[in-house]
Amino acid sequence: MAQRFFIKVVGFSDEERHALNTVFRLSEQCSTMYQLWTAEVAQPPHMVLLDAESYEAPVEAESPTGEGLRMLWIGSNPPANIWRTLDRPMVWQQVIEAMDSVFSPSDLDLDLVLAEPEIMSEKLALIVSPDRAERLYLRARLSLSKLTLADEAESGLHAMELARSKQYDLALVTCELHDMTPWALLRQLRGGRKPIRHVAMTKARRSIPERVRAWLGGAAMHDQPPHPGRFKDWLSRI
Repeated sequence: MAQRFFIKVVGFSDEERHALNTVFRLSEQCSTMYQLWTAEVAQPPHMVLLDAESYEAPVEAESPTGEGLRMLWIGSNPPANIWRTLDRPMVWQQVIEAMDSVFSPSDLDLDLVLAEPEIMSEKLALIVSPDRAERLYLRARLSLSKLTLADEAESGLHAMELARSKQYDLALVTCELHDMTPWALLRQLRGGRKPIRHVAMTKARRSIPERVRAWLGGAAMHDQPPHPGRFKDWLSRI
């Protein structure tokens, strides 16, 4: 049976909030669902996520309204009543694992169960999209598969510049680039001085000719956003 748990969030930057909302949206595909708690919710939160760098966090930690709640502290110098602490820089996968340990201890729905859960993959990914929200979504999907090392490019030219300076193991490229066609970028990434072996391209409406063209260029073709199961299968083969 699906269950929904409300998480109160105190502090964090706009970018971190955006990433957190993305992770919460991913949980909607699972039997254990997480949702941001707000004052309009008709029930108290199930957990509080606190940003140690915000001035509100210590106040919230000491508030009587939080008595009995598990509080997850991100950063240093946690108060005495904190349930668990995670260091910065923050890894969203660790946040989800901490919540799953409470709310879904026997069924980790977000594909987080691996033989070595503490060890992150050392593979380096390149995410290319002019849309910040899509880059965050793809970064979250990579993180759920233990791939936490990723660079982002807003344009094809920026992606080519990064690919000349680093050796990437995989690249995720949206077809909605503004400065060049995705096919031109695909040729550069696959045939440059430091070729990227594994490239996936995303598009909202894929045609059969585009799928064939991607296949001939040595790239996988995914929906936009990618289907979680098929995307995970592709990552597992890298």
